Amino acid sequence: MAGRLSDDRVPNIVAIGDTHFGCKLALCPREGFSLDEGGTYNPSLWQQVLCDWWDEFWDDFVPTATRGEPFVLVHVGDGIDGDHHDTSTIFTRNPHDQVLMAAQMMRPVVARARKLFWIRGTGVHIGKSAEHEESLAQMLGAVRNDDGRHTRQELTLDLGGRRINFMHHIGTSSSPFAQSGALQRLAVRSYVETGRRGDQPYAMIVRGHRHQHSAITEEAAHGKVTVVTTPAWQGKTPYVYSRDGLQMTQPEIGGIVIRLADDELFTRAFVRRPDPPKAVAI
Repeated sequence: MAGRLSDDRVPNIVAIGDTHFGCKLALCPREGFSLDEGGTYNPSLWQQVLCDWWDEFWDDFVPTATRGEPFVLVHVGDGIDGDHHDTSTIFTRNPHDQVLMAAQMMRPVVARARKLFWIRGTGVHIGKSAEHEESLAQMLGAVRNDDGRHTRQELTLDLGGRRINFMHHIGTSSSPFAQSGALQRLAVRSYVETGRRGDQPYAMIVRGHRHQHSAITEEAAHGKVTVVTTPAWQGKTPYVYSRDGLQMTQPEIGGIVIRLADDELFTRAFVRRPDPPKAVAI
């Protein structure tokens, strides 16, 4: 029966994404990271703040939001930053170093989850064939897809009879007045496609890519339908500063918990926003 779980089922999903390990504006181990050829990269003050929020998310928010009950972990893509767009914000151009750092940061939290699923992100970050993200997901023991790969373009999980669809990409907009448009279009598209196939409708659709948390929920004949995007774990990059309409925005850091309780599927979001630069007195 939809909404009920047997004793061996997991009632929670933790979803994070856009960790972009390897970027000097993303997460880095507090103790630093040993590079190929023997050098060491040490975290900046901003990266230490990110580590504080990372610890708060995993040590305080997730146990509270899940009520201490088991969860599966879904990473919605862009696990590493890669070597893209002639960027100067990566600490190394060696993708294997980035993968090793990501694995070092992710292993302790993966160990808390019943299972890990990994969605493929954007080719310029993770490799044109997702080869770097595949290596990372394999190191971390992510669940294989039907082709034996540890990453996948798309994932649908069944949580108590409710279908939840995960992919990485979703449309973006620099206009704050249009941010919900892509979410609404995705909800309608899901009705069209599942109806065309005669499939069970999705109860929730989860995407990353935007580096901002957004959500819409509407009532349908089969219950509530929610479309939600996850925050990121990367600061404001030169690319964002160069984009008209985005320069004034601040990144949103965090993740979400999806929970089935009392016959209802809902989300809770952990979102942290850095302050803009302080005014300089003259």
